[in-house]
Amino acid sequence: MGASKILIVDDDLESRNLLSEVLQAHGYRVQAVGDGVAAREELGRDGGYQVVIADLRMPRETGLELLRNLRQQKSRQAIILMSSFISETERQLAHELGAQALLEKPFRLAELLRVVEELVHQKPVPISP
Repeated sequence: MGASKILIVDDDLESRNLLSEVLQAHGYRVQAVGDGVAAREELGRDGGYQVVIADLRMPRETGLELLRNLRQQKSRQAIILMSSFISETERQLAHELGAQALLEKPFRLAELLRVVEELVHQKPVPISP
């Protein structure tokens, strides 16, 4: 079996590059795009992604909108949402829509790697309070 595929969705190029480098260094195959619309286009071309890591606030389509659209399409990728601020309303909606994890920036890269590893191996990840 090949390396697990991860899709990073973030409008900040520096964040995309950092996350891509870290995940690739740990053996994952990574693609990165700048917003939810581009993410859905990529997922439409290649459904082999196991995990999608998306910023909560992006132009064109937010992380929550992306999550909602993917769930409506019955996509099976595990979804990690991240943001520098996550309101209680956003946290609750993310949980209702089926996000597997929420990470508040700045987060430790070790925490991201732990969550990704658990999702790749289909272990439940508790959503942080």
